[in-house]
Amino acid sequence: MKKKFLIALLAFTGLVALTACGNGKQQITAGGSTALQPLVEQASIDYMKLHPSEIIMVQGGGSGVGLAQVAAGSFQIGNSDIFAEEKPGIDASKLIDNKVAVVGIAPIVNSKLGLSNLTQTQLISIFTGKVTNWSQVGGPNEAITVIGRTAGSGTRVNFDKYGLNGSTELNGPTQDASGSVVQLVSQTPGAISYVSFSYKDKPGVKALEIDNVAPNYKNVSENYWKIWAYEHMYLNKAKDNTTEQDFINFISSDKAHIFAKLGYFSINNMYVDRNAQGKIRQIN
Repeated sequence: MKKKFLIALLAFTGLVALTACGNGKQQITAGGSTALQPLVEQASIDYMKLHPSEIIMVQGGGSGVGLAQVAAGSFQIGNSDIFAEEKPGIDASKLIDNKVAVVGIAPIVNSKLGLSNLTQTQLISIFTGKVTNWSQVGGPNEAITVIGRTAGSGTRVNFDKYGLNGSTELNGPTQDASGSVVQLVSQTPGAISYVSFSYKDKPGVKALEIDNVAPNYKNVSENYWKIWAYEHMYLNKAKDNTTEQDFINFISSDKAHIFAKLGYFSINNMYVDRNAQGKIRQIN
């Protein structure tokens, strides 16, 4: 049954692609980061209304997938929460980086836990397995379930780098999509994980403050909240990227007016800049 379904799905996908080509429509696949996916999906809908001759297909899979596939030429746009320089095996010199937005990342817990703040030291201790019960950090007597992200996740790279000061997360259950993380944390008493700001206020979960600093974009803009990342849309230098660049410009200029609505932040509103090595400089 599964084999028949897969064959049917592949046939349908091929039919869609052939139909698009037959109608003279250009199809672009933008895939990778699930943190960036909601923005790209909504922007693609708005963009296609203005450009009916173009089809934008949006996929997830994680930042690692986005970078690998755009480098291989399978995706026209690779969505990523990390710089290409941070991904082993990727030649960043062959890609074009477009930083389209800023995304904050926040630790989340089950909303019934009754805890609102952790110190960064406590956060690191929890995610490295040194603290295993919430009573050890001022919470209820309940076991901690740490839910991480898969190895290809850009959200994980940034959380570990800026939230855990480079510490390595303990081995445990993982999820590869932000929506799945929210669902699992909301259904698991004592659970903790982390998601982009666009997912932190979903039902059943609660975002934590760190050292009494709230996870919001006012604090991100001045680097008071340090767990944030650029959202990149990479292009392959070897390709003709005229249409792809037009779509990216549409997003980065916020012509669709969806940044705040979907939980993202404009680069133009940042007071700091950060490079691939994590070095901060003041701007504006």
